Amino acid sequence: MDRKQVLLDDGQMARQREFTEKIHAMHQARGRTPLALVDTFGCQQNVADSQHILGMLRDMGCEFTDDAARADIVVMNTCAIRDHAEKRVYGTLGALTHTKKANPEQIICLCGCMAQRPEVARKVRESYRHVDLVFGPQALWKFPELLYRVYTRRGRVFSVENEHGSIAEGMPVVREGRVRAWVSIMYGCNNFCSYCIVPYVRGRERSRAPEKIVEEVRQLAAEGFKEITLLGQNVNSYGKDLPEPWDFADLLRELDKIDGDYLIRFMSSQPKDASFKLFDTMAQSRHVAHQLHLPVQSGSDRVLRAMNRPYDRAKYLDLIGYARKVMPDLVLTSDVIIGFPGETEAEAMETVDLVRQVEFDALFTFIFSPRPGTPAAKMDDPVPRAEKQKWFDILCSTQNEISARLHAGYVGRTLRVLVDGETDDARWPLSARTAGGRLVHLVGDKSALGQYRDVKITDSNTWALFGEMLPASKERCSFDA
Repeated sequence: MDRKQVLLDDGQMARQREFTEKIHAMHQARGRTPLALVDTFGCQQNVADSQHILGMLRDMGCEFTDDAARADIVVMNTCAIRDHAEKRVYGTLGALTHTKKANPEQIICLCGCMAQRPEVARKVRESYRHVDLVFGPQALWKFPELLYRVYTRRGRVFSVENEHGSIAEGMPVVREGRVRAWVSIMYGCNNFCSYCIVPYVRGRERSRAPEKIVEEVRQLAAEGFKEITLLGQNVNSYGKDLPEPWDFADLLRELDKIDGDYLIRFMSSQPKDASFKLFDTMAQSRHVAHQLHLPVQSGSDRVLRAMNRPYDRAKYLDLIGYARKVMPDLVLTSDVIIGFPGETEAEAMETVDLVRQVEFDALFTFIFSPRPGTPAAKMDDPVPRAEKQKWFDILCSTQNEISARLHAGYVGRTLRVLVDGETDDARWPLSARTAGGRLVHLVGDKSALGQYRDVKITDSNTWALFGEMLPASKERCSFDA
């Protein structure tokens, strides 16, 4: 791919800042600070995108609200991965007819992966006429220009062209909280798994320059962020389009040199591009969490081929075996799809058998959901949903037993955790995460929020650990899973 077509130049970004200033002036002229609401659906990449939208709205002079009835601007950042998420979006769009009726000047924007799909854009154009602006992920960087067009032309604006995608450096950002930060290291996907809509809505893979990523992570570490998650549709393929030879392991090694008290996580990974070099780098790093989310999707080689996943069961097991060899404390999670078109009960049980063999710490499990526009949506799918549900229940039961047993192994240990939130349970008023991403409910001082603290694990269940915060001291418990 020609990098000159991918990287937006300073002039293009300056143009967007000019539109931001024009909108800011319009808002000031009205004599009232406008309120904006950004509603995010889907993955962490959407969360990161929404933080840029918040940054642009802030620079336009907006303040923020969670109440759609009070909002002057509503932005819905959507997900197209699963049918359930789309139904939620349409339900919310329907409810916004009432807020628009009460406030005809309200501007409603639909963006994200769902907005990029042609059939969705058509449906919104025809059936949701109260929506003023529709734009896909590739047009995120020109949100100020698109919103300005809505303000000045008083007509509906659609920007959902099938673009190859770009990289926009220097977009403003509003990060929610001061504990965790998301850093996109690349955009798009080249894999075209037969069930996945992402390559069609987010464009081809394009990697940010390593020096830009290093600069952003260094700044976040200096500001005191405790967890920094690197994002990409397939972070393992980072750097393949760069003019100089860089891969994801090289990037991790460079980031690990940055001083500070923080952890680096990353997602998502693709087994076809995962390497022993990556696992060696993780094992040797000071800051990279020994946590790996490596989606296997199926334990059947035939189903993997039908999914267009270019690895087999043996390769996946080989990768996991090496990763655990160099990182004995590795916490391993994965994604699994049950009921792929044409999958038999025997093939579904091959997946269950793989789960027993690997013993994942946790799984994200799904019954196949056809996405219009993907090859899998056109495949013959004779197995009824009720039968798939039986296979799914066996899978979940198997994983729940494994998770409960692995979690029980933490009881009695002292772990260093990041205290990150409060709960509604008076017995366990605080929540935290281990270095391996395990959820901990705990008793302790609320002043520890946003800090690393040592916790004695006293109990567990299938989904979480429970513990008591130990007194703060100069002696630190090392990071553990």
